[in-house]
Amino acid sequence: MDEDPALSDQHRRASPWPLFVAFGLTISEVGVFLGIFTVAVFGLLLFGGSVAGILTESRYTNRPWPTLLAFGAVLAVAGALIVVTQFDIATVTLDDFGQNGILARSLSLAAAGAILAVSGVVGTIADQTAA
Repeated sequence: MDEDPALSDQHRRASPWPLFVAFGLTISEVGVFLGIFTVAVFGLLLFGGSVAGILTESRYTNRPWPTLLAFGAVLAVAGALIVVTQFDIATVTLDDFGQNGILARSLSLAAAGAILAVSGVVGTIADQTAA
């Protein structure tokens, strides 16, 4: 009888990405729910980067950059749509950011999305120039 019938030399050991996906999602939800801008942005960045990493590691994509760009674009558009539909852009001030929870939460989505999208673009350009 074989000692380890399910294990193979071809497969790697456990992947760290699922842990980071879970932490990123949890941290982003806590930040968005409580309205803490930096925590929400950090959690969304960790979540988006981890999703791109896990998709690349499992060979669903060749590079993580398109995933970062797409996920960032979705977040940025969602955050911007919330701001545009819920507020009169001409009258929003910096004081509203601290007092209005919806504004802070939607701007955290937009900021994290913009950072992820820019990371995807820069990574794609860096890959193309290195090759």
